This record gives sequence, structure tokens and C-alpha cells, in this order.
Amino acid sequence: MNEKATAFRALHNDGLLVLPNAWDAASAVLIARAGAKAIATTSAGVAWSLGRRDGHGLTREELTAAVARIASAVDVPVTADVEGGYDDLGATITGVVAAGAVGVNIEDSKGDGTLFDPAEQAERLREARAAAEAAGLPDLVINARVDVYLLGIGAPEGRLDDVLTRARAYAEAGADCLYVIGLSDLDVLRRISEAVALPLNALAFPGGPTTAELAAAGVRRVSAGPLVAQAAYAVAGRAAAELLVKGTCTELEEGVDYGTLNSLF
Repeated sequence: MNEKATAFRALHNDGLLVLPNAWDAASAVLIARAGAKAIATTSAGVAWSLGRRDGHGLTREELTAAVARIASAVDVPVTADVEGGYDDLGATITGVVAAGAVGVNIEDSKGDGTLFDPAEQAERLREARAAAEAAGLPDLVINARVDVYLLGIGAPEGRLDDVLTRARAYAEAGADCLYVIGLSDLDVLRRISEAVALPLNALAFPGGPTTAELAAAGVRRVSAGPLVAQAAYAVAGRAAAELLVKGTCTELEEGVDYGTLNSLF
């Protein structure tokens, strides 16, 4: 596990690490088969697949079971989206490490539209690091998510300074990456990447900057959040509507071949 964590950490050192997020074993296997060097989970996709809402709708047990299924299905490193840590961040870290994750994504939002104070969140990150060390995985890669732009916290002109203050506190607390979700302004991303030593994670989305443009702005890690899962569910909705209304199946023409998918397990 520590060797896999070290390998995952090294993927942030050169070039751009692209992580199309998975939500179950099959999506993880297909993403790895497409060439992904690591698998990141999406809490939203995992929650929806289990009949839960995103935003701490999962239980820790449901999350860790999903991570275990994904980690056992692929050979590449797996990093788990643990949202804010649920009711006990330390216990959640212990659980996902036991499930096979060598990285985690931890939010600084409380789930009610507000954020933890930077010092308080820094202490939570220290707790996560301590839990990883106690679990025998000191090299766990912690991606500290900053929700200032996503939630529109504070006046727009003060958000960059807020992010930089949080970035410094989170880095000192042991974070390995900084994820400024909800920000697509390439100039602001460049300013953050130049001011912060941590590798910068950004979200890819339709109509947003390309991975090449993000890399040129200093971004080192790109993820897709719940968007791949949303696209898969969109196919389910369109295919069902077509079959029910028209009686045809054109939406299903580009599905993964049954034998191919079945042979992956």
C-alpha cells in the first residue's frame, strides 16, 4: 500500500494527472482500461448508485464498501472522495485505507453552505494524517478541497486571498494537493499555482478549459467529479424514453460489448 501511495504521489510531479472519476467497479475498470494511471471516486456517483443523495448522504460503511469494490477491481492506485469525512473524519480515513485507498479528497465545507475556519480545517487535516499513519499508510495522498469558489463564499474580490490563506494553512497541516473546485478562470488558476507549492487540482467540465489549457495555467491534476456518472445516467434516461415512446434502441448502439465488459472481471 505504501508503495502504491508513493507511486500515486509521484504522478503529481511531472505533467498532468487526469482522473475521470469512477463510482463502481465496472466504471473503474473501464476508466483504467482507457489508460488512466489512477482511479478517483466520486462521492456523488457512489451515493446515487446506492440510492443516496450526495452531500454526506452516504454512511461511512457504504463508502468504504464501495471503495473496497473499486480497489479490488483495478491495479492502479485509488483515491477516495470522502466528502467532509462524515461523522468522524479519523474513522473514515481508517476505513478507506483498510478498503484499499491510497489517497483521499477532503472538503472544507460543512454541508450546510458554510466552510470550516481555515485553522479548524487544518486541524482536521492533521487528524486525517494521524489516522493514516496509525493505519500504517503514512504516505496517504491528501487532496485538500477548497470550496470558496464553488459556494461563492465572501465577496468575489476577496476569494483569491481566502483560497491562498487556506492553501498555506492546509499545506502546513500536511495536505499534498490543493483542489479549488468551481474555479475555471485560467488567470486565477495560474496565480494560485504560482503562489502555492502544492500541486493544483481543477475540475474539467463541458465548455470549460481543456486539459492542455489547465496544464498551461499550472494545474497538475484534473478530475471530472460526478460528470462521467451523470453522462452514464443520461444515457439510461434517453434510452428508456426512446424504448418506451418510439420502441427503438438507437441510444443503446454504442454500449460496451457484453463479452468485453464481462471479461474485465
